[in-house]
Amino acid sequence: MRRFLDNLYTTSGWLAAGFIAAICLLVVAQVLLNLIDRVSTITTGSAIGLTIPSYADFTGFFLASASFLALAHTFRQGGHIRVYLVLSHLPPKLARLAEFWCVGCCCLMSIYFSWYTAVLVWESYSFNDLSPGMIAVPLWIPQSGMLLGLIILSIALVDEFYNLITGKDPSYKGKGENLLGDDQQSGLSTVKEVRDD
Repeated sequence: MRRFLDNLYTTSGWLAAGFIAAICLLVVAQVLLNLIDRVSTITTGSAIGLTIPSYADFTGFFLASASFLALAHTFRQGGHIRVYLVLSHLPPKLARLAEFWCVGCCCLMSIYFSWYTAVLVWESYSFNDLSPGMIAVPLWIPQSGMLLGLIILSIALVDEFYNLITGKDPSYKGKGENLLGDDQQSGLSTVKEVRDD
């Protein structure tokens, strides 16, 4: 099960990276088409009118999917912002309770958002909602990427909550909490000792 879940989070991260790459490709393609149009205007006096229809809509859809699909992988890697300053000053038992509370609340909120996003996707599908751009895209398609990302995040949070219940450290613990590397920390303490002398 552990291997399956780790593969799920990694796959979600790769899907997010794929959507970011698709955004880059779309923007570069549109810039090249604009450049060809500009050259045509300068040389012939009229623009060709090259454009990717609804490319701004597609980049927005891809960005939403990338953002939500990256959530679980980023969470597991300790990439989300945590107020570690508070936890680092609490006694170990109280810090553990705070971790339970934080992960539990996040878990409940993520499940809540997943449920209502599923309702939104279902309504968009039922009413055949379409995007207003030149290419009318059924809105349930881009919303599905958002829903999938939220579901995977919910799974990751339940996974972390289970780790806490069974006495394991969360996967994100220790990652990104020491903003200065060990070498820099020891350098700072050396400077402080020199100043004290």
